Amino acid sequence: MVSRIYVEKKPGFDVEAQQLKGELTEILGIKGIEALRIINRYDVEGIDEELFRSCVPTVFSEPQVDVTYDELPASDSAVFAVEFLPGQFDQRADSASECVQLISQGERPAVRSAKVYMISGALDEAAIKAIKDYVVNPVEARIASLDLPETLYMETPEPQPVEVLDGFRELDEAGLATFIADRGLAMDEADIAFCQQYFRDEDRDPTITEIRVIDTYWSDHCRHTTFGTVLDDVTIDDAVVQQAFDRYMEMRHELGRDAKPVCLMDMGTIGAKYLKKTGVMTDVDESEEINACTVKVKVDVDGEDQDWLFLFKNETHNHPTEIEPFGGAATCVGGAIRDPLSGRSYVYQAMRVTGAGDPTVPVSETLEGKLPQRKLVTTAAAGYSSYGNQIGLATGQVNELYHPGYVAKRMEVGAVVGATPANHVRRECPAPTDKIILLGGRTGRDGIGGATGSSKTQNTESIETSGAEVQKGNAPVERKLQRLFRRGDACRLIKRCNDFGAGGVSVAVGELADGLYVDLDTVTKKYDGLDGTELAISESQERMACAVADGDVEEFMGYAAEENLEATVIAEVTAEPRMRMAWNGVAIVDLSREFLNSNGAPKHQVAHVCARSVWQPSWAGTTLAERMTSLVTDLNVASNKGLSERFDSTIGAATVLMPFGGKTQLTPSSAMVAKFPVDGETTTASAMAWGFNPYLMEADQFAGAYLSVVESIAKLVAAGFEHKRAYLSFQEYFERLRTEAERWGKPTAAVLGALMAQVDLGAGAIGGKDSMSGSFEDEAGELNVPPTLISFAVAVGRAARAVSPEFKGLTHRVVRIAPATYGEDYRPDAQQLLAAFDAVEALTATGDALAVSTPGYGCGAESLFKMCVGNQIGIELAEDVDVESLFTPLYGSFIVELAEDAELPEVADGVVVEPLGTTVEGYVIDTGSEVIELAELQEAWESGIESVFAYRSAGETPEVETIDFRAKDIHVYGGAKIARPRVIIPVFPGNNCEYDSARAFRAAGAEADTFVINNLTPEAVAESTHELARRIRASQIVMIPGGFSGGDEPDGSAKFITAFFRAPEVTEAVRDLLQARDGLMLGICNGFQALVKLGLVPYGDIVDATPDAPTLTFNTIGRHQSRLVRTRISSNLSPWLSQCSLDDPYTVAISHGEGRFVANDEVLAQLIANGQVATQYVGEDGKPSMDLSVNPNGSALAIEGITSPDGRVLGKMGHAERRGDNLYRNVPEHVPGDKFMPIFESGVAYFA
Repeated sequence: MVSRIYVEKKPGFDVEAQQLKGELTEILGIKGIEALRIINRYDVEGIDEELFRSCVPTVFSEPQVDVTYDELPASDSAVFAVEFLPGQFDQRADSASECVQLISQGERPAVRSAKVYMISGALDEAAIKAIKDYVVNPVEARIASLDLPETLYMETPEPQPVEVLDGFRELDEAGLATFIADRGLAMDEADIAFCQQYFRDEDRDPTITEIRVIDTYWSDHCRHTTFGTVLDDVTIDDAVVQQAFDRYMEMRHELGRDAKPVCLMDMGTIGAKYLKKTGVMTDVDESEEINACTVKVKVDVDGEDQDWLFLFKNETHNHPTEIEPFGGAATCVGGAIRDPLSGRSYVYQAMRVTGAGDPTVPVSETLEGKLPQRKLVTTAAAGYSSYGNQIGLATGQVNELYHPGYVAKRMEVGAVVGATPANHVRRECPAPTDKIILLGGRTGRDGIGGATGSSKTQNTESIETSGAEVQKGNAPVERKLQRLFRRGDACRLIKRCNDFGAGGVSVAVGELADGLYVDLDTVTKKYDGLDGTELAISESQERMACAVADGDVEEFMGYAAEENLEATVIAEVTAEPRMRMAWNGVAIVDLSREFLNSNGAPKHQVAHVCARSVWQPSWAGTTLAERMTSLVTDLNVASNKGLSERFDSTIGAATVLMPFGGKTQLTPSSAMVAKFPVDGETTTASAMAWGFNPYLMEADQFAGAYLSVVESIAKLVAAGFEHKRAYLSFQEYFERLRTEAERWGKPTAAVLGALMAQVDLGAGAIGGKDSMSGSFEDEAGELNVPPTLISFAVAVGRAARAVSPEFKGLTHRVVRIAPATYGEDYRPDAQQLLAAFDAVEALTATGDALAVSTPGYGCGAESLFKMCVGNQIGIELAEDVDVESLFTPLYGSFIVELAEDAELPEVADGVVVEPLGTTVEGYVIDTGSEVIELAELQEAWESGIESVFAYRSAGETPEVETIDFRAKDIHVYGGAKIARPRVIIPVFPGNNCEYDSARAFRAAGAEADTFVINNLTPEAVAESTHELARRIRASQIVMIPGGFSGGDEPDGSAKFITAFFRAPEVTEAVRDLLQARDGLMLGICNGFQALVKLGLVPYGDIVDATPDAPTLTFNTIGRHQSRLVRTRISSNLSPWLSQCSLDDPYTVAISHGEGRFVANDEVLAQLIANGQVATQYVGEDGKPSMDLSVNPNGSALAIEGITSPDGRVLGKMGHAERRGDNLYRNVPEHVPGDKFMPIFESGVAYFA
């Protein structure tokens, strides 16, 4: 029987519905909407009515904020429901099923969710259709029936045997062309003819599985076919580019590569080869594994240098994000993580660089077959941030570039860094009898064709036909993989590893060894009914393939089980170099390794590089004020804080530079910088920066790519790192090249430009990713992306040396350090540039450079303005400053704020050091002849794209009471003293703050014990319940960490945790801790949400939720918020706050989507009277406020944390565990407030 419940947010909590109503009215221009309601619908099968009813107020709804209905409310409104396509991952339904299992401790029921939209008003059929088109993307979802289904279990007819393509060997040329079209293959006629000849030699016809596997293996996405195409002739109209090509040919000769074909891949990789041979690059870690760029480094761990591997990788998901922005962007970062993860590293920081059309244009101007740009940019941001936030990956920089060419196809790029102790990594060639273990997620149909689909040109029908190519990611599963691969005992058993990216089993397993036998019957499935071809090529996310010796399998599987991960042996390494796959006992793939590795028929083209043009930046206006206003409102300069703050930037407690610096947290950082993910303390940090200007590169691919490299390395130097320690990775993205020589000339010029920059600057590209399908075709013709080569630069250095761009103080000298010579194409003289790097590095090494910025797209004027806004410090320009130079591209130059007593470094000839001015108290740019009020300019800058990515309060905000409670008697521990109290930290699927929390407790003197909750089977749930209860009874403190348990689903945070803690055995253990043993409990962020919903705060016990109970719900802004905030101690009641200052505020990191504390007036008054309001959000003036800049979630009375009646249970949203030396260095020390709140020390001291 199927049970159904409808759940709707109460008025005041219906943030999603009100936001959608606003979008439909303001963006679509539908004016007749009077009311809009969104009702979540849950269908459940597999449990009895009693269990279902008990789950309604705990799993499917929350009495404080929701109302429930057994039947859809009667209404004369327009009503329709939307559900995910069959087979597509639905995190809401999946989490609901898991929560029900935790309560029942039985099998997981089938759950299906949908959203019901009820819209009232004077709306005609056209308006209703426009609304449906806006909310339903057919790639991922569909209109759902309003009727109750008879069953939720999918009908799974027995799959048919795999087809043998009889007659394939006899097809003529026309027949092969028809075969490609009929089968929807990505390969071309030469490839299919090559296949035909192979099977003629094999003396058999292929199976359809073999053709699909080959098509995937040889796709441009998997095998970089375009970059491997032989260039038979390269003609060049420009003398500078010709010189570069001649230098490339000389390098080929010097390296003995004359016999190798000339191709884009050779041009792209020869720079690193050359620098290695010449002794410039000596620390690159090379192996037969194809994972991520890897460098050998020394890392300081608790004062001792250790050998580590540092990995970095960039990934693109342009095609998937274009057609399904949430899932495409989510799996972009997921895919980027899995490459260094397969290198056995822990991925700890990411950046996102994207390209889009103008999202402020009316939706009515959207091209047919396209999603609106606004929908693309906002939904993609939600997808990427959702995945990264859930997995626990700090996002250090978020940048979106706007160019009309990206309407052709969106650019979605993620770049990540990871690291691991070198002794965790074992690299051996898999030997016969070794086993291949599949780890993680299960296989479904929702990932078939991703590799081949992303290699095709998009057209007006793509959105309707590409649904199966784009998956929803399941971030909590990838988090489990992260945890497993952080364990040295598990990693040292792995001989070789590969991630399940494009191509699924066929590529992930197929690349591990030359000889393999794969039993597809053992591949874990999401549902029955998959045939052999689907099992072979489905690109399911969150999976890894590990080659392990036969004798190590049992041990490895045990470690996986401890991390709540499914693990299955699916293949064996064989001596014969062939890849064989069997399904249902029948061989369906039997291909020689030599044939697979051929990458198909050789491709040949010619390239012609046309004459270059010059980008002329222009910001309109006659006065400096007018030009500055035009500049700061340019979408590529305007503040993107509203976009960036959706991404957790502080998880991992390692962020050295926040994305935005200064007391206002407004000045963007030049690079993302984070400390290495060690268990103890470290002074070693990594930096990553990017460089690219689409307008410059559109005009001149050679200089544009060269300057991408210059800009990326200059940003590292500006951030306090050394250019000699820089390594590069490139992201290329171009139009479909077809067979036109001029089109091939664009990437040729770009790769040559990047090559010259590598050689000139001594920094090599040891990795990269290309995407060559940036074209869109419709009846009006073809639209192409701008030629794109993004340079990602990384370096390792010291956290204490990191420098940020915002001005730090008054009356400081500001100078420009720059190469003296620039060409007409804006390229600086290479030797002068290196000398300029040296000069800036000398200043950052001594601490004499207080702030450094390197100009890019917006030239020096952009740099100066952004340096001012962080601490609202102005500048008085020197008399002889040429204002026009502030609007001239000077890549590789630097604007430096000098310390008061700093001496200018000695510079080589050809380096210019010129005074630009002096910092002043007045918030102005004073040229002597013109004074520009920066407050007005800042307002224009912040408003630039705020209509798309809001982040500020609208209108006046009410005043808030300052709560100041001083208890006469503070609870004292009544038991025997304990020097090192034991802390149990349960880790639920989706939690991601356990490492930071355990580290903070250990540093405070406690013994921290993390315990992973296993819910793979009913038996595992029961065992975890028993074990957690046992560990609670053996501990003095229970700490529930932050994260996104269950993905903050179904439609609300911490339901997964609360379901588990309500198990009688766990509840009794908690009561024993609090009521019999005088223990403590702490919950931060997700843990606070759990404490509130259990009743442990404010009531001090686990109780049933009532409509009048307080809760934590969605932020008023309707999205995730991540930044630093100030909080004050409002009460001294809690032992957790015993060592905190009652007078000064604390700066603390926040990162949450549901942090708004709500309670009725009676409850609030009681909390204040009892001293249970522990902390409040406050502004720079130390006063609480409802303004979003102070109170990021809109909490009642600006409440950040509350306690139980006796203070022994504390819940708070701010991540006090995210602390350490050299964190958040660009949030100035002179701001009132201590960055690190000593709650962990207070908790330990309670027992002393």
